Formats: sequence, C-alpha cells, structure tokens
Amino acid sequence: MMTRPLVACLLGVMLLPATGALAGARQDARVIMAADPAELKFQEDWGYASALVSGDTVTLSGVVAGLRPGETDLRAGYTRAFERIGLILRSAGVSWDDVVDITSFHTDLTTQMSAIVAVKNLYIKPPYPTWTAVQVSRLIPDSGITEIKIVAKKAR
Repeated sequence: MMTRPLVACLLGVMLLPATGALAGARQDARVIMAADPAELKFQEDWGYASALVSGDTVTLSGVVAGLRPGETDLRAGYTRAFERIGLILRSAGVSWDDVVDITSFHTDLTTQMSAIVAVKNLYIKPPYPTWTAVQVSRLIPDSGITEIKIVAKKAR
C-alpha cells in the first residue's frame, strides 16, 4: 500500500526545522516603524510596520485619514494623511514620483471622492499610478474616514 510511505514523506517534510533557506523575503527586508512612541507602541501591539522595503519594492501599511473634533472639511484629514505618507516614503528612500499603486478604503465614497482627489492631485503627478477606491463599512480607529495604502518602486 502506497499510503504509509506518502504519509511518512509528508510528515517528514512538515517536521523539517526552519533554516535560513526557508526564511521569507521579510527577513531580508528593511522594516520602517513609527518614530512617535505612542504610535510605535500601537504598531508593536498590533504587529505591523509603517513600511517594508524589500528589494526595489516599498509597501506602506494603510494610513488612516480622519477629521479632528470640529473639522468639517475632509481635505484637512486627507492633507494630514498624505503628509504622513510622504514622510514614510522619504524614510524608505522613495518619493511620490515612485508610487506605482494606491488603494483607498472609504467609509462613504460618494461624499469623500472629490476631497481625496483634490488632495491627491497635489502630490501625485502624471504619469499616474494605478488606483483602486473601495467602499467599506468601518475603519479602525472609528474616527477614520479613509485608509490609504501605497506601493512604490525604487528607481533603478
């Protein structure tokens, strides 16, 4: 019967110790964490980085745009988010010109698109990156209106 050798072989593969040869790409990447102590603690508690630089690819975690108490102009929240993204991009060694993909998650696409487009166009110039805008029911923290995720490529 062929079942036992196959099972033994599969178990042998699953029980192999982890070695450097099996390490993931993240092991060789440069991880960028928040400079602000409170934000750094949040990142460590939740287990994520501001950005990861792996080879020529820079991937940012989502940056949440939100309004402060009393604010009504969505552009203020988007401006703060885009400024923060710019700081993270610079710390990763890239700029807005290196952005190749944007994904934005909106709690209300209908009311938010004109404001985010107005702010985005101050930072993103032609040739434009790809961009996908997605409607979601909720963000963390609850005060967020949009979360913006960025991928950039280092120039060669």
